[in-house]
Amino acid sequence: MLERIRIVMIGTSHPGNIGAAARAMKTMGLSQLWLVDPVHFPHPEAEARASGAADILSAARICNDLDEALRGCVLVLGASARLRSLDWPVLDPGGMATEMLTAAVDGEVALLFGREDSGLSNDELSRCHYLVNIPANPDYSSLNIAAAVQVLCWELRRATGAQPQAGQGARHALDLPAPAEEMQGLFEHLEQTLIDIGFHDPQRPGQMMTRLRRLLLRCRPERREVNILRGILGAAQKAAGRESGNM
Repeated sequence: MLERIRIVMIGTSHPGNIGAAARAMKTMGLSQLWLVDPVHFPHPEAEARASGAADILSAARICNDLDEALRGCVLVLGASARLRSLDWPVLDPGGMATEMLTAAVDGEVALLFGREDSGLSNDELSRCHYLVNIPANPDYSSLNIAAAVQVLCWELRRATGAQPQAGQGARHALDLPAPAEEMQGLFEHLEQTLIDIGFHDPQRPGQMMTRLRRLLLRCRPERREVNILRGILGAAQKAAGRESGNM
């Protein structure tokens, strides 16, 4: 299952942290490193800090945006130490490992790490099914990003022995959890439909779309279910168009 886990580092500013994260991954048997808009990469310091994990660095996928890094993922978790104004489901490292390894039976999964100085943005947070928080000293909970990668990769490796293996009980593709790009398409379609039917004012958005994202991510719909929901949304848009045409 570890081969299906993507470690996604977003906007990393220090190349040494990328190298140290690659080393942490290799020691725990993970191989997929995805870098979203890194400030300095490739870089000699990344190679030096990798210390024997140059293969992880050379195979790293560099992405222009998060959409590309999450394409095909059926579950997305984000590492965070900060409290948020809007609560999001939070797992401890053990719960994170269980969720990710269970979901990896159905497809690829992603674990996001934000910038060194600011972590994950609110928009990046909204793409996550869960946050994962590493318990630490409440008076000083700041953890170096490579150290956080090491802790969570260790937890994933420790949990591998209790997880089912891929290929047990084949399922139809439409019965698998919807990947990130299909969920994002659903959210965009939902927001536009709510605007079209006069339920949502984009000039006064409030927290409604964030709460709807949280609801649907918590449900983890299958691809077939997402198709049904989008069919309903399309029908609502069509009905709204006919109604407005008759007015």
